Amino acid sequence: MEQTPYTLGGVVSELLKSYERHPAISKIGVNSQPNRDTVIEILKKLQIVIFPGYFGTTKPRETTIAYYIGSVLEEVDYHLRKQIGKALQHGGLSEEEARTRAGLLTEQFMSRLPHIREYLDTDVEAAFDGDPAAYSMDEIILCYPGLYAIMVSRIAHELFLLGVPLIPRIMTEHAHTITGVDIHPGATIGKYFFIDHGTGIVIGETTSIGDRVKIYQGVTLGAMSTKGGQALNHAKRHPTVENDVTIYSGASILGGATVIGEGVVVGSNAFITQSIPSQTKVSIKNPELQIKSSSAEPPKRQSGTF
Repeated sequence: MEQTPYTLGGVVSELLKSYERHPAISKIGVNSQPNRDTVIEILKKLQIVIFPGYFGTTKPRETTIAYYIGSVLEEVDYHLRKQIGKALQHGGLSEEEARTRAGLLTEQFMSRLPHIREYLDTDVEAAFDGDPAAYSMDEIILCYPGLYAIMVSRIAHELFLLGVPLIPRIMTEHAHTITGVDIHPGATIGKYFFIDHGTGIVIGETTSIGDRVKIYQGVTLGAMSTKGGQALNHAKRHPTVENDVTIYSGASILGGATVIGEGVVVGSNAFITQSIPSQTKVSIKNPELQIKSSSAEPPKRQSGTF
């Protein structure tokens, strides 16, 4: 097959044909879709409001804090209204309907910010109490990826509950990208939640987590099977984890009917697809270890002339 000589114009021409053949992955001339970069900027502004003095280039003082927070929230309000409006238009509302609805949803969300802070305060406390490697709460707020993932999850969850399309998932997938913690915005999470180390954690949409739960890296709270596809939408597919549960690294807990009872400790690498009664421990029987020398004994040198 003879190859067409490369020209930039030729590539453009072929891409234009591709856009016509595959319109499902093109958004040309469409303005009714949230802007991912703007949504991430909104998250940064909300982080400043939730943890004042920790983030941003301005350090607020007691005499100016009301003005400072008010100005940040004014930016959040303006941009969030626009992005929610676009998301609602993308979902089928007219521009006027979307604008009106976006205003109401933004106001409802903003009123939940003190509630989000209340829960995050308990999350910081849980991390400090649960991790002897943490030397201060400042270290947790500034450094811990698990706390950042929880913060984004709590913000996104409130928007999810309000029925805002797309934006909650943009937020949590951004957190997933930079922390390795994948929490669906639909997951319900109680107070004093601690994620230690973080990387590789997956928490599915219909997961329910109680208070004072601690999980380690590599834990999956997932579904048994997704072969049903969209037919399983809105079904309870992910487990329920009750209060005071600890789940160690690499454990997988699957299924919507699976309930991990209060006070349970799940050991590393456990694979669970059935309910576990309260105040019990689940562990994998230790495999037999074989320890061998890394090198054989060197041969003795024979006497003689070489």
